[in-house]
Amino acid sequence: MLRCAILDDYQNVALALADWSAVRATSFSRHFASEDALVEAIGDFEVVMMMRERTPFPASLFARLPNLRLLITSGMRNASIDLDAARAHGVTVCGTGSASTPPAELTWALILGLTKHVVPEATSMRNGGPWQSTIGADLHGSTLGLLGLGKIGGQMARIGQAFGMDVVAWSHNLTADRASSLGVRLAPSKESLLAESDVVSVHLVLGDRTRGLLGAGELALMKPTAYLINTSRAAIIDQTALVEALRTDRIAGAGLDVFDTEPLPVDHPLRTLPNVLATPHLGYVTGANYRTYFREAVQDIDAFLAGSPIRLLT
Repeated sequence: MLRCAILDDYQNVALALADWSAVRATSFSRHFASEDALVEAIGDFEVVMMMRERTPFPASLFARLPNLRLLITSGMRNASIDLDAARAHGVTVCGTGSASTPPAELTWALILGLTKHVVPEATSMRNGGPWQSTIGADLHGSTLGLLGLGKIGGQMARIGQAFGMDVVAWSHNLTADRASSLGVRLAPSKESLLAESDVVSVHLVLGDRTRGLLGAGELALMKPTAYLINTSRAAIIDQTALVEALRTDRIAGAGLDVFDTEPLPVDHPLRTLPNVLATPHLGYVTGANYRTYFREAVQDIDAFLAGSPIRLLT
């Protein structure tokens, strides 16, 4: 029977959410911070189930896992896997389904938490502090700027409109037809979107054109009263420039669910800046998504063992 390693099962729930009886499954709830530690732990396993991009799989790692035959990732896209290296080492890579609604829901939790100062006010209540110490921003009548208008961006637009917000969007490939079909204004440029928006929310795929898309110059275009939300990928925003903009109050605040290093180091400034509302990459962490990930991972294993792999990425 093949051995299966389930990586980064932070909540230690994978074994209970699916029937892994076709393999000898071992769940690892701790994150392996180094490649050496990971190889030592899973070097004898033929199957690995990985959660999103929590643990990268570069060419160097494939070279050190000669027993690996099947790699499964949650979702059908994972930029942290070197697919060419997988092919070169004869490793089959498969994916699973993944819902787009949870990230949109979390994005709105961050927007509401920031603009209504939920965390500081709730903390003050709990600690016996002053009764009302902040003034919330109004969403109704304000402008929501969406960088990206795909599945998640489209959901964001509809919810923003329900709040009475004016929604404007931009991306490299966004067409006027797509924008108008959702009742959204197409910004002529990312610069104009940044300059007019009260809330800017990032919903782009990380790639060559979007890496570092927002740097110091772009952040300087934003209103000092505006909020920046990123539940997509950290590298879309220059992290050094972002920290500086937040430290100097160049923007009002940021809601962040993604970081350049995850888990985020305990001494990282984004953990302590008062105008940051940060969550530990929770966008896809919901019961329904987890059930999909692990149950479809088992389906992938069954299909692989039967000689007919499904949901192939290689």
